[in-house]
Amino acid sequence: MRAVAFVGFKKSGKTTTVEAVARVLKERGYRIAIAKSMHADFDRENSDTWRFSKVADAVIVRAHDTDALLFKAKDINALFSTVSADFLLLEGFKSIQHVPKVICARSEKDVRELNDGLAIAVSGVIASTGVEKIGDLPVIDATKEPERLANLVEKRAFMLPNIDCGLCGFRCAEMARMIVRGEKTIKDCVVLSSRPKVTVKIDGQILPMKDWVQELVEKTVKGMLSAMKGYREGRRIEIVIRDE
Repeated sequence: MRAVAFVGFKKSGKTTTVEAVARVLKERGYRIAIAKSMHADFDRENSDTWRFSKVADAVIVRAHDTDALLFKAKDINALFSTVSADFLLLEGFKSIQHVPKVICARSEKDVRELNDGLAIAVSGVIASTGVEKIGDLPVIDATKEPERLANLVEKRAFMLPNIDCGLCGFRCAEMARMIVRGEKTIKDCVVLSSRPKVTVKIDGQILPMKDWVQELVEKTVKGMLSAMKGYREGRRIEIVIRDE
């Protein structure tokens, strides 16, 4: 799954920009997911769903116009792991550091404040002023050139694992900035580019393992299972351990 965050201050045109890009990508046959960071409380105190959430791990809501699954993810990785799509478009999430960003700005001052080295373009309110470029960043009006902005997202969107495993020699935030600058590619991420023989997930998040650790786990597990009835060589083995 590839991702881009559309970041900006209030009334900067984030929603309009995300909607325009999502529509174009959807027309191209992609599965699109949108995540919105909200400052207000979503589940109002003392509402039915709020009361249910106090006693349940998840609350499923069936309404006339839409359905929703309400739960509390322990972190961003756990939240995004619930999504299955080709592109994840994030509205808000200014502090996120492992995906590229489109800055939705009202002024050049906004761009300077929000550009943390992950920006690939500028859009939003400022794009309607006729400005074509701010520094090295193209300014694209999503209301007039949605295809152009969607092309950029289609070409440059990515999402690193955000686990800071260190296998590539960098933290995910550093690697993301180098990818944006063109110094690295997504293939330089060891976790994403390799196809490990052994994959261990803890609460849905991959635990990075060096080759020798994978080999040790593989041989140990196969050695224990080989003497058991029902074991057959060459089959996929899945083991789930619940630490409860």
